[in-house]
Amino acid sequence: MASSKLLSPKKPLSLLLICTVLTAALRTEALLSCDTVCSSLQPCIGNVLGGGTLPPEWCSGLKPLISIAKTRPDRQSFCLCATGAASSATPEELGRTNGLAGRCHARVPFKISPDMDCSKVK
Repeated sequence: MASSKLLSPKKPLSLLLICTVLTAALRTEALLSCDTVCSSLQPCIGNVLGGGTLPPEWCSGLKPLISIAKTRPDRQSFCLCATGAASSATPEELGRTNGLAGRCHARVPFKISPDMDCSKVK
């Protein structure tokens, strides 16, 4: 059973705020914006926060996102957006987040964690 903290209505709002701030802060040659990353990953928020069934939209949002991130700046932008959102996640939420790509038979080119150094993403 998920705790009320995990399902707090403030959590999705915090993630949206982080995505908005990162979108404004990114100044790279990346074509992949935090808006794109956040909207693509939005269907999985319920699963990340509380576990449960993985919605089909998650895989259909993640796979194109990974294929769009062809350049190093795009992969680093993806990393910065995901890492920024991870900064407010619990260890359980991070575990579910990092397990989702495998459930979609996809590979995210970095580990999503608050301390990930996105400059090292190739």
